[in-house]
Amino acid sequence: MKRNTTTRALALAAFAFALGVAPMAKADNKGCSLATLKGTWADKDTGFITAPPQFAGTFAALTVETYDGNGNVTFSGTASLNGNIVSSTAKGTYTVNPDCTGTYTAVNPVLGITAHAVFVIADSGNELQILVTDPGTVISCIARRQFPAGDWRE
Repeated sequence: MKRNTTTRALALAAFAFALGVAPMAKADNKGCSLATLKGTWADKDTGFITAPPQFAGTFAALTVETYDGNGNVTFSGTASLNGNIVSSTAKGTYTVNPDCTGTYTAVNPVLGITAHAVFVIADSGNELQILVTDPGTVISCIARRQFPAGDWRE
């Protein structure tokens, strides 16, 4: 009797452990990849820049981001840097993790800066929630897919 109870307890513990681990494993691998971002996105940015001094102040921007599905991205947009309007383009690279998080680095030759950001892919691959990670910046962004995935305009 004691052996049967111990066996049942171990089986129940193993089953409970499997139930607890299975959702975590699934949450870690949602299946995102570089190709998840292939297409054009409309991006709205807001925040503050504290350094360097020539850029310090409020910040807002509207940008079109185009991801090629292979790790390359281009940016074209207009920003308000403390009320000074600047239009520019940038090119960069991006990474995407299986858990739908990622990073990008963009070089903007007009402003002479390289920007870094982290992002989360949301809304079934239709939205990016972005945080610029460079020192002296407090900028958050929301980018939405401009056209449905697979649309002829992509």
